Formats: sequence, structure tokens, C-alpha cells
Amino acid sequence: MAQQVGEQEDHTGQVQLEVFGKIVNSHHRGVSDVTVQLLTEGDQRAMDRQVVSLQAENIILTESDGTYQGRLWVKKDLVAADSLLEMTVYKPGYEKKTSLIPVSDRFTDGATFIVNADLQIERKIGPGFWVATVVFVLAYILISFELLHRTMAAMLGASIMLVISYTLGTINPEYHILSYASAIRAIDMNVIFLLMGMMIIVGILKHTGIFQWCAFKCYQLARGNVLLLAIILMSFTAVASAFLDNVTTMLLLAPVTIEIALSLGISPLALLIPEILASNIGGTATLIGDPPNIMIGSFAGLSFLQFAENLGPVCVVVMVILFAYSKVVWGSEFKKGQVADIQKFIDNLRQEYKITDATLLGVGLVVMGFVVFLFLTHGIWHMEVSIAALFGASLLFTFGLLTRKVDMLEVIEKDIEWTTLLFFMFLFILVGGVEEAGLLDIVADGVVALSHGNLVVSICLVLWVSAIMSAFVDNIPFTATMLPIVAYLTQVIPGAESGVLWWALAFGACFGGNGTMIGASANVVTLGISESAGHSIGFIPFMKLVFPFMLISVAVANVWLLLVY
Repeated sequence: MAQQVGEQEDHTGQVQLEVFGKIVNSHHRGVSDVTVQLLTEGDQRAMDRQVVSLQAENIILTESDGTYQGRLWVKKDLVAADSLLEMTVYKPGYEKKTSLIPVSDRFTDGATFIVNADLQIERKIGPGFWVATVVFVLAYILISFELLHRTMAAMLGASIMLVISYTLGTINPEYHILSYASAIRAIDMNVIFLLMGMMIIVGILKHTGIFQWCAFKCYQLARGNVLLLAIILMSFTAVASAFLDNVTTMLLLAPVTIEIALSLGISPLALLIPEILASNIGGTATLIGDPPNIMIGSFAGLSFLQFAENLGPVCVVVMVILFAYSKVVWGSEFKKGQVADIQKFIDNLRQEYKITDATLLGVGLVVMGFVVFLFLTHGIWHMEVSIAALFGASLLFTFGLLTRKVDMLEVIEKDIEWTTLLFFMFLFILVGGVEEAGLLDIVADGVVALSHGNLVVSICLVLWVSAIMSAFVDNIPFTATMLPIVAYLTQVIPGAESGVLWWALAFGACFGGNGTMIGASANVVTLGISESAGHSIGFIPFMKLVFPFMLISVAVANVWLLLVY
């Protein structure tokens, strides 16, 4: 914003110009950090002499929402109610635009004029666009194929964009990608704090033995019936993943599942793979169940109840299909399972997997219940869900510390997954970079052109592209990339204001994660535990088992979206 000189400045014989407006792009979104330069009658030299309230040049920068405001002082004889103000707006990656803006009638005091201009600027493909695109694609490849740890890959890509912006971008503005302020704004702290809060809650609860005890109860209910055991384990995994992080759920359940499977004489993968599928389905049902949903909910301002209402019914249907699918695919393996003395085995499990701290568990469940209540009602309080998660985490953490049931350093160092949080932060910067450069606008325009503005085609495109892409690349960076695109499509496609495209993205990203072993974080973590226990499976064999189910689940979601919306 233009800087105003102190009140002691002598403005005798001058009038004041109040200049304000908004600069938007072709998608009608505000553009930040646009340089707005003002001239009277197009005379740069005259303006430099007469505008005494500006320090160097008559330049204003737009705010994060594209708005700008400035105050100029000029001689009375340079401005009249019918005069024009020449305005030039420019930002790297956009075409420079010059317009003549009429000056409005003066106020009654005779000393102030109003100049209001809302302008649209058009994208152009320049060096910054290509640099950002190449860096983003390379980082994406490193993340998707695990050529480099995903946190380091995202950090490397984000830092390269920033360094190029401030080095080459200083020499030649066309190489500027994004500013440091834009990078910080790109980080969605609602997502970061929500994940952190839930990590703390789950990290403390796991010290109570609740997850292992639940696995034991599942076996006790099944009474040696392996198919029934698989169904109960899948159901528990889905429910737990709907309210807790599905990666943590699988981290805690996988070792117990392996032990139970080996005692039954069956391959642990026959239970673990259905659990993986169930964890991703359950995570789809709620706002907090899967990272893509957390990102979608925060970006689009969707509530916990909206997710449950729009995604939950499909997840229930898909879970029933999973039960039948598991019987068909792993039924022969289930039949091999047998235990000589079921009651003795149950007694052994009861001794090994029991609640280790009932007091901490009781308090934890009360806190978790209150957090879920806040999740359900956060729209009433106009409160971000991350606040509820952090509040619950702080309550439970404080109780654990005061009662000496929890070690603070252990929770901070081990239970909070800092690499995951940092990955999200750098990923947001990466996506912010290509958004600033214009890549996402081009993709969005391409989708609109491909769908011809038809809602049905758009639903199918978003759903199936998201599903296929999420099967072969990590669904978290893909979702982050799609958020601004879906937001634009929701604005321009008739009928999309219902939010159906957000649900299509959620179904595609979450269900698509079931397509391959690298499609979702829960897949990678669980199969890693299985491999460590000596039970590995290759990429193609895993894909042959799960890809057909992924297609079935996405098809069910497609039918639901077309029928309901």
C-alpha cells in the first residue's frame, strides 16, 4: 500500500486522491502482490513532481485478496472531476495492463477525489511458469515413487521455488514465482493444527492398550471363525479410521493382526489387506478420517456433518461390498485357519492384550467424545475443527503430565509426526507456487473445456481422474493440487454450487488410494510392518488383488453422486 507522509507535510494548493479497487484474474479471484502504478494524464514526470506524499514512485501493491488502497496528493490544477487517471497494473506471469480511470466528483469539502477501479488481468506463460512447473513435476515424481523421502522432496521443491524467485526473480522479474509472504499464506494451518491435535490424542490413548484390547475382543467375538473375524476387524478398522488417523490405526492394529493370523495358520496379508481397504473407506466417511478430507474441508469450509451426510452412506454400502469381496478373494485362505483350543487361545490373548491404564483411558474417551462433539457442532460456534483438536489434545496432555502417566518428551518426539507436518507445510508451498505461476488455472480451464460446462461430465471427470491418479501417486499432493481447480469449477459450472464436485474429489482421492500399495499412506505403513515380519507382497500382486475393488467402489460413488445430485 502507498505510504502516507506525516501530518506535518504541507499540502497547500493540493487535493487528495483516494484510490482503491481490486485486481482479479480470469477466474475472478483476487491477485496478490500486483504492482499498481498511477499517473495523471499519462505524464510520468509531472506525476513525479506533483505527488509529494509518495516516497519514491507512485506504486501500490495489492493485498492477499487482490484489493489495494492508496492516498495521493496532487496540485489542484492537475485533477478535476472529469479528468482521467492512468493506471498500470503488472505482476510476473501476467500481461501488463494500462487503463484510463475516470476521477469521480469531489466530496463536499472540495479537497478529496475518489478513484475506484476493479481490473482483470490475464495470465501469460513466462519463464517463471516453466520453472515452477518443472520443479513441481520433479518433486511430484520424487514423492510418488519414493525416490527421496517425501518431506525432503517437498522441502527441496519449495526452497528451490523461493530461491529462484529472490535471485533470478530480482535480476529478471519474469522468473519470480512467489514471495515469502505468499508462501506463508499458502500453508493451511487449520490442517496442520488438526493433524497435530489428533496425533497427540491418539499418541496418548495408545499407551492405554485400547487398540490391542479391541483386536482381542474382535477375535473373541469371532470364536475362531476367520471370515467373521475378518469382517469384525474390517468394521472396527473402518470405524476407528473415521474418527482417528487411519495411519495410526493401522500402525497399532497391524502387529496384533499379524500375530493372530499366524496363530490361525493363515497368511497375515489375508487379514491385513482387507484392513487396509477398510481403513481408507472408513477414513473417507468423515472430515477427520483421511488427510485429503481434512484438506478439502479446510479449503472449502465444509463441516464434519456435511462430510458424514454426503460420504457416509456410500462408505457403508462399499464396506458391505468389501465383506463380500474379501470372501471371494481370500475365502480359500480363511478356510485354512484353525486353532486347536480356541478358548485357551482367547485366554492367552486376554492376558497379553489388556487395558494397561483404565484411568487414562477413561479420561481420554471423555476428552475424545467432547472433541467429536465440537467437530459435529463447529459450524454453530464458527470455529475451525483444528481448535477442537488442539483443545482436546491440550486437556488430555495436561492430565497425563499432572498424573505422571505420560512423558512429555516421548509424546513430542515420537507421537507427533513432525515429518508429516513438515511435509504438509512444504507441500502447500509447492502447490502455492504452481498456483501463483498459473499452472492450476490452465488445468482448470482445460477441465472446463473438456466437460463443456456439463455437471455430469465434470463429476465423472473429477471422480475418475482423482481415483486413477491417487492410485499411482500419493493422494495428499494430488488433493492439494486439485483444491483450487475444484473451487473454480464449483463457481463456473451450473449446478456445482451444491458442492458435489468436492464430494467427487473426496471419493476419488480416498477410494483411489486403495488401488495400489503406494496410493495412500496407510497402505505403505501397513505393508512395511508386514514386510518387517517376513510377509511381503509385490506392487503388481497387490494391485491385482485390490484394483478391481477400487474400481467397484468408485463406480458405486459415481452412481451415488449422479443420482443424489
